[in-house]
Amino acid sequence: MKAAPLDYRYRFALHGMLFFVGFAFYWLPNSHESTWLVLTPWLERSGWFSFSSATISLLILAILCAATAAFLRAWGASYLGSGVVQSRDMNGDLLLADGPYRRTRNPLYFGTFLHAVALALLMSPFGALFTIIAVGLYQLRLIFIEEQFLAAKLGQPYLDYCKRVPRFFPSLMPRVPPSGAKPRWLQAVLGEIYMTGVAISFAVFGWRYNAFLLTKCVLISLGASLILRAVQPHTDKSYQQ
Repeated sequence: MKAAPLDYRYRFALHGMLFFVGFAFYWLPNSHESTWLVLTPWLERSGWFSFSSATISLLILAILCAATAAFLRAWGASYLGSGVVQSRDMNGDLLLADGPYRRTRNPLYFGTFLHAVALALLMSPFGALFTIIAVGLYQLRLIFIEEQFLAAKLGQPYLDYCKRVPRFFPSLMPRVPPSGAKPRWLQAVLGEIYMTGVAISFAVFGWRYNAFLLTKCVLISLGASLILRAVQPHTDKSYQQ
């Protein structure tokens, strides 16, 4: 393991701050409506959707983004190990090329970006725009930090892996053969309980079309994940893509 730059070590807190700022745009003048509520009549005026179908389409988009984000992060953590995912230090003992890492080098970061898109529906338009751009740029920053570390640590095998597997957007088909690692789903799902809770909240409570209710569900999911993280032992073996 290696001590990482501060913006990597405190990446969970910084992500939380970016989301908080995105929601805080509600307090600006004329910014008290959610992106969901603003986009719906705009889509209706385009002539492609009725008001009802626009509302439902946006909700389905958010559900798909939240669910895909939760699945990708849990899938990645099942191979990487929740202890590594949550570690403040960078780990690069082995080249991991199993599960989602056969299709994208960064399933966790791509999942986080999709999660930001889902939450943006609940924010004001300015907050949504800020969050999607800021989180996207921050994901790229984290990716570049890890790539430099892994290239130095693992050498040519990692560089060859990078040539075959996309950096961010997953390929439809695996790009490399499996390396033989086995997934550990229970620790992964527990470690990603926040993402799972948000996805379930959108799927269950989204049909009430209440952005404020969904925002409360996001906060409850966050609280549950912080409690679980405080009591969950981190004994996973270190892997890295």
